[in-house]
Amino acid sequence: MIRHFQATDSVAAMTAALEDDGVIIIDHLIEAEVIDRFNGDLRDEFDRQGHLFQCDFNGYKTLRIGAVTKHSSEFPTLLAHPKILEIADAILKPHCEVYQVGSTTAIEILPGEVAQALHADDTCYPSHLLAFEAQISVLWALDDFTEDNGATQVVMRQDRPDSEADYDKAPIQKAVMPKGSVVIYLGSTVHGGGTNNSDKPRKALVNTYCLGWLRQEENQYLSLTHDEVSALAEPVQRLLGYQAHGPYLGVWPDDPDDKWFNT
Repeated sequence: MIRHFQATDSVAAMTAALEDDGVIIIDHLIEAEVIDRFNGDLRDEFDRQGHLFQCDFNGYKTLRIGAVTKHSSEFPTLLAHPKILEIADAILKPHCEVYQVGSTTAIEILPGEVAQALHADDTCYPSHLLAFEAQISVLWALDDFTEDNGATQVVMRQDRPDSEADYDKAPIQKAVMPKGSVVIYLGSTVHGGGTNNSDKPRKALVNTYCLGWLRQEENQYLSLTHDEVSALAEPVQRLLGYQAHGPYLGVWPDDPDDKWFNT
């Protein structure tokens, strides 16, 4: 079973469970009011462009939004939540000077959608060459996740088959959790959206955080305008990739105040 934690539990315990099992849930990490405002901000974008990303892998009854930063002023609260960053520090910082956002995606699984193919998120990198995790994924429940409405399906780390062809034979756990909760899983953890057998959609936000010396999956420099980035607090700008990794990687010679280089 996926281990559940409360926000008041120790980060050390959460991190240990995440490393052991490949996945944890933190219940009620953010207030429902924040989630409600965030959902309201995304509604028009889901309706306007969500269908553009439908395909065999994403599903044909699922809506998606990328570059979520620009669509809600509530997004930084979720992206830079202190508890999330503490866990990211523990998993990623031993292997990089700074980490960054890999991608930001809002997902709405509509009634009648079938289960997504099981997969690992870190396959955008040659992760098989690394002896450590390249990223973590943080999936926020924007609605209650239930057995029936498409709760994310997860293969525990200890149950992961060696071959991708055998993923469907592995035991499945469902990330059942209330709205405002979060399921965190390693980049190597096998998972996928579940079948929505209910009569209502199931929404989620998934942010990935990757090692700072990797190329980001979603190009934030092109996804966001200068004005959109300038309106964000500096810690959020840094998470989105607007900083160097040490003194030699991603440097910007025209840096006006040396902040770009501070890590």
